[in-house]
Amino acid sequence: MFLSSAGWLHDALILFAGLWAGTINAIVGSGTLVTFPVLVALGYAPVAATISNAMGLIAGNVAGSWGYRRELAGLGGTLLRLLPASILGGITGAWLLLHLPEDVFGTVAPFLIVVALLFVVFQPKLQSWVRERAARDTEPGTLMQGPARPSWTLTVLIYLAGVYGGYFVAAQGILLVGILGIFLHGTLQNANAVKNILVLGVNLVAAASYMLFAFDRIVWPVVALIAVGSLIGGFVGAAVGRRLHPVVLRTVIVLLGLVALWIMVF
Repeated sequence: MFLSSAGWLHDALILFAGLWAGTINAIVGSGTLVTFPVLVALGYAPVAATISNAMGLIAGNVAGSWGYRRELAGLGGTLLRLLPASILGGITGAWLLLHLPEDVFGTVAPFLIVVALLFVVFQPKLQSWVRERAARDTEPGTLMQGPARPSWTLTVLIYLAGVYGGYFVAAQGILLVGILGIFLHGTLQNANAVKNILVLGVNLVAAASYMLFAFDRIVWPVVALIAVGSLIGGFVGAAVGRRLHPVVLRTVIVLLGLVALWIMVF
């Protein structure tokens, strides 16, 4: 047992939350809307919960990226162009999290949860729009070869998504899928594969920043539990994600996000 003083139920809740978050992250993103409310409900401070959660989910990011490796074929140039912007954004977001007063995060977090939930709720419409655009602009079977619009626009948006991810992990994957689907040619599976790599980059850099500058805020038993759960969930999500009904996942995410919002506000 990782957290013997807290009890096995405490451990099981965190482990299961990590498992579910890893699965969701591999499929659609926004797994933090599962783990974050669980950690806050268990009494962890919001910033400590965010830091520990982000570090724990790295294992799931690795598993999800590996599971989608086939969809990355031919996209090496795209990743080389976008990954630095994403990482720089993650550094910026992590710096903001560590240097702004904690009460700022407590004030901003509910609004960020609302933004994340809106992306989750409206994701089907966004995906439909992306599919329609891809059908018009992309020949069948074509992989993403580069940006469909000026590269600086795409780079800036990827950077801003990285800032969001470095500061508040929740739903950065959904933001990235939306951006990539709009500004890059290819299928949503291609966009999701690139998203997994970019999220992994942001979380790795953010984790390094936390270890260097906020070591005392890291709750290592929580990191370990989420890492084990998300690692398993990442492989599960990558393997069976296309078979799961998205409405079920979306409903759970929204409900848990509302729980997090209630906890943060009251």
